[in-house]
Amino acid sequence: MSDLATTVGTLPAGASLLDRKMKKSSAWVSSAVVIAALVGGLGFIGFHIAQDLGNIVISSVWPYLLLGAALLIALGFEFVNGFHDTANAVATVIYTHSLDPNIAVVWSGLWNLLGVLTSTGTVAFTIITLLPVELILQVSSGAGFAMVFALLIAAILWNLSTWWFGLPASSSHTMVGSIIGVGIANQLMNVHSGTSGVDWEQATKVFKVLLISPLVGFGCAALLMLLSKAFVKYPALYTAPKNNTPPPWPIRALLVLTCTGVSFFHGSNDGQKGMGLIMLILIGTVPTAYALNHAVTGNDIQQFIAASEQAGRILDRHVDKNGILGADARTEVTDYIRTKQLQPATVLALRELVEDLNHEVGLYREFKSVPAKDQTNVRNDMYVASEAIRLMQKNHDPAFTKDESTALGNYKSKVDKATKFIPDWVKVAVALALGLGTMAATPELRTWVVETGRPKLSAAKMVPMATSSAQAPWA
Repeated sequence: MSDLATTVGTLPAGASLLDRKMKKSSAWVSSAVVIAALVGGLGFIGFHIAQDLGNIVISSVWPYLLLGAALLIALGFEFVNGFHDTANAVATVIYTHSLDPNIAVVWSGLWNLLGVLTSTGTVAFTIITLLPVELILQVSSGAGFAMVFALLIAAILWNLSTWWFGLPASSSHTMVGSIIGVGIANQLMNVHSGTSGVDWEQATKVFKVLLISPLVGFGCAALLMLLSKAFVKYPALYTAPKNNTPPPWPIRALLVLTCTGVSFFHGSNDGQKGMGLIMLILIGTVPTAYALNHAVTGNDIQQFIAASEQAGRILDRHVDKNGILGADARTEVTDYIRTKQLQPATVLALRELVEDLNHEVGLYREFKSVPAKDQTNVRNDMYVASEAIRLMQKNHDPAFTKDESTALGNYKSKVDKATKFIPDWVKVAVALALGLGTMAATPELRTWVVETGRPKLSAAKMVPMATSSAQAPWA
């Protein structure tokens, strides 16, 4: 390993490696980019919020104060996430002199922002499924808001603590841990009421991914480094930078490319973690505007009605003749989601939900025409129906045929389009928070790139091929 490490000389008093690499001439460029992104993003967000809330009658200012506080905390988590993880992407290009620190941080921030804007929202709603189903359906209640505030504040405090002490920590692990903590607390506080806690089956899947990811990254990075050493005979790839001399342009391009990939995929993945929670906040405070997707077209509604009729016929064929429907179909289906146990009345209740939704949607013809007082109920019925179908297909109980399963999957996709959506302005807000957090991280880089106060970390300089190998699996 002697060819991969060199000893660092003593720096002048009061100077750090970051200080020596900083060029004042690039500061105004990065500042201009940050200001332009901020002004443009805030204008876009303000315009669309005003448009969404324009037709809503304000009866009390309290929901909007609550909305503002909740959004501030949710976006605060994304901001902290941004500067907490910045060094993962930019320390390499700064250390090897491939990019000036000001430019590197802004470059990383812009690609984080782009990653968020192009994300699909899949991760956002996967995170939501870890939450207790009762709290999802009653997010506008005191318990629902307490859940959102508790898990976000806990995640922020832990991220800030690990950042302050210079400890490597994952924001993903932090968020998942906070959600599981909320689920356990919910079950302990309502131990005699039959409420659900953590969906351990779903949580186990997440745990497996979080556990395997570092091992896969370690293996891929080591293999890539060894293969490069064996087959790529380019000495500059394995030589530490000297003074402020940047590496040859092919190596700089490689380092910038891996930095860009890490930044983009960090945004597209980590940026979604707050989106689902923000949607719960919006649904709880202003359901008239955000409980249902008002962007769904008339053609989509017609397809939903056709899929509903087909799904109703399929479920009718699998109804247990011994099933007796209780007072509320949604409660019956919610119990199935909570317990994962199919009861004689479960399919009957699900069929009733599907038929009721078909009738309501067909009556109003578009989601924005559903009365304000009914928007939350319609959304909750849709959410419960979608989750129940997902569980039934996964457990193969009832035993649907291949064609039936395909038809139910089509119905589920139509339902999800109405409930699992993320407005563009939410993506822009999260992108700005994450991107600005990344761009604000220059002081934090001193913990990672600094050469004073960290003698053990400064004993080795980063070699271009080693840093690229480490970042490639991440990207």
